[in-house]
Amino acid sequence: METTSAKTQKFILKLFPEIMVKGSSAKRQMVGQLYNNLVKLLERFSSEIKVKKFSDKIEVVTPVDVVVEVRQTLLDTPGIEQVLEALQFNDMDSLDKIKVQVSEIMTHEIDGKTFVVRVKRSGKHDYNSTKIEQTVGGYMLAHSSAKGVDLHNPEVTIRLELINDQLNIITTKHVGLAGFPLGTQGDILSLMSGGFDSTIASYLTMKRGLKTHFIFFNLGGIAHEIGVKQVALYLWSKFGASHRVKFISVPFDNVIEEIFRSTHETYMGVTLKRLMLLAAEKVADEMEIDALLTGESVAQVSSQTLRNLALIDQVTNKLILRPLATMNKPDIINMANTIGTRRFAENMPEYCGVISKNPITHGSFKRMEREAKRFNYEVLDKAVEDAQTLYVDEIIDDVANAAPIEVISDLNSDDYVVIDIRAEDECIKTSCESIKIPFYQLKTEFKKLPKDKKYLLYCEKGIMSQLHAQYLRDAEESENVRVYRP
Repeated sequence: METTSAKTQKFILKLFPEIMVKGSSAKRQMVGQLYNNLVKLLERFSSEIKVKKFSDKIEVVTPVDVVVEVRQTLLDTPGIEQVLEALQFNDMDSLDKIKVQVSEIMTHEIDGKTFVVRVKRSGKHDYNSTKIEQTVGGYMLAHSSAKGVDLHNPEVTIRLELINDQLNIITTKHVGLAGFPLGTQGDILSLMSGGFDSTIASYLTMKRGLKTHFIFFNLGGIAHEIGVKQVALYLWSKFGASHRVKFISVPFDNVIEEIFRSTHETYMGVTLKRLMLLAAEKVADEMEIDALLTGESVAQVSSQTLRNLALIDQVTNKLILRPLATMNKPDIINMANTIGTRRFAENMPEYCGVISKNPITHGSFKRMEREAKRFNYEVLDKAVEDAQTLYVDEIIDDVANAAPIEVISDLNSDDYVVIDIRAEDECIKTSCESIKIPFYQLKTEFKKLPKDKKYLLYCEKGIMSQLHAQYLRDAEESENVRVYRP
């Protein structure tokens, strides 16, 4: 009897139901894309990971030393409805072998509880699924301290899959991300501010299988840009790393100046949104992308009334997706909390609202046309021309090269104070003073620290500390911030 449980762990991935109802050609293409995505994502952890595709599922067998990383990756990969952890046994060619093996592995789960056995079977056997359930259930009942079998409301369900002579005992069941495999639904360009709405909108399109690129309109200098790059990197790393996507930064400070010069104050907010769409359209055309994405929600702010959204959309022929259109802010914040972007969004400066004074809530199409004619569009063309484009996976190197932050490895000075910026409660122990300030509190807490010390930011991999050191240098105009990487 051979088991993979000693050295390997098996995962059985159930596909998103909307994939399963597609035609055979579309389903085959989606399963193939999910398979390719998983191969690319999992090869980062071990060359020994095996991925195998079937018409209705995908199986992953992984060495036990990378199970944690593999499990999390599977849970964050679009297209997977359920992640089942299983123990695999081969040569299960008789009911006697099956019942003994299942009882040996699962008896401890049913002691003092009611249970039921559920079986999915494929292949040629002399017995059906019901016979297996009855045989295994009866044997386990006789060889355990279970309260009994309950077919309708059991406390424990023993789940088995029998594929020819291979037996899979399902030990754990996780809810997957669902959605379509990334890369099956085309590309989209997300207008990313880094706040709650744009990050959740981007997450939802990634989950739906859209390859989501990011365009950022810089109104607040390098500190704001680094903050947005940070959340874009997080989203991509967690949900979209199977595909390379771009981050485009458009300098919009001169555009803002031109808005103030040419536009009546009540129409400034709507005008800004129109110009962002217009610029995004130009970039999307160059990238051969058909759709733009925003995080706008109906009536959340003055520019998001139905009339004003219509005025904004009038400026472009591109398809505009607004997945948050009918969502409430508390629901958006809860989702951000669930996927891990809340702490980024809470500390992101909001610049779009600062130019709105007495904003119109029900704009006029004719008035908007007059306001738009006064704007000098050469300024917008120049902003798009000066846009900087890089791949999201190059963000760290880009930030480091733009303004290198010194990395300290040896703590040989009492002047150093190490700031552990990890979100976890634990604080690093060092030979010099060390304090705990989670990254999402740095913006407010760093300014309270003595100015005569040298501060070293520490995180697990040095990525967050590099970004936040640069952020603090720009925002606080402080030169006494470096990165600690032991």
